[in-house]
Amino acid sequence: MPGVTKEQIARAKEWDLLSYLQAFEPQELRKCGGREYRTVTHDSLKISNGKWNWHSRGIGGRTALDYLVKVRGMDFVSAVETLCGERGAAVWTPSEVPRREKPEKPFTLPQENRCGTAAVSYLLGRGIDAEVISQCIREGILYESRGYHNCVFVGKDSKGKARYACLRGIYGTFKNDVDGSDKRYSFSLPSAEKDSPYVAVTESPIDALSVASLLKMQGEDWTKNHYLSLGGTAPRALLGFLHDHPAVNCISLCLDNDRAGLSGMEKIREALKEDAELSRRVRVVVDNPPPDFGGKDYNELLQKTAARYAAAKREKTKPGCGMEK
Repeated sequence: MPGVTKEQIARAKEWDLLSYLQAFEPQELRKCGGREYRTVTHDSLKISNGKWNWHSRGIGGRTALDYLVKVRGMDFVSAVETLCGERGAAVWTPSEVPRREKPEKPFTLPQENRCGTAAVSYLLGRGIDAEVISQCIREGILYESRGYHNCVFVGKDSKGKARYACLRGIYGTFKNDVDGSDKRYSFSLPSAEKDSPYVAVTESPIDALSVASLLKMQGEDWTKNHYLSLGGTAPRALLGFLHDHPAVNCISLCLDNDRAGLSGMEKIREALKEDAELSRRVRVVVDNPPPDFGGKDYNELLQKTAARYAAAKREKTKPGCGMEK
């Protein structure tokens, strides 16, 4: 490595982030329970058990060297020299430290189409139950956009403010997040019970609504659960949701039955263990991908299940079925 020796690199890696900040930037630390800390500059960057994780960005590490490179944006050589004291460790000016995480573009919800029948028809065609769709519309988390007639799935923060939205085309395969969306506040359908301990976690909003529809189809009370879409497989939306819903302690991981989904469930379990508060609070975490016969995701399982139910119903209503002359 040009500019630094192996010995310098080894010395730099001896600094864990907590020790580094305690020694040189104590004003950056904020205790948030037990032995866990957050940083002032990045509220979602947590330090616990010798590791740090910047949950809103999905990155982390163990050492202060990782932090200086991945978070502060320093080049590797400068970071090593800083930690070894050659460049004056932790001599920062306020202008060098960004004080707030800002989206690249401002977040604005797409304009709503007053008549949203196309989006509703599309979701019904995907097997989503009409009552589930109506509940989403009442909650203000689902509507049809005016320009391209996409389904708009809205994510809100704990105060009810829209902070995230994803689009799903109803005439093709278009999928996209709205510019400026904050995935910490991904789409979620709340339980009818405010203090419900249950949440079903999926990769997409349609899969979340599919889980609810399947439960209703099977005669279960689908309203007792929260339903959360991660907008992918990263754990940060779930971590934020759990901190905003302290009553939740039972998690059903309904991610896709493929390599990305199965890997995502492992990462979620690791993230929960690394969070001091959640590792103590969460009692049950169940891996619950759709069964192999049900397809890759829960919407495929819903459509196959609906087809079986319909076929069984037709058999029962055939003329003369089960009757003696």
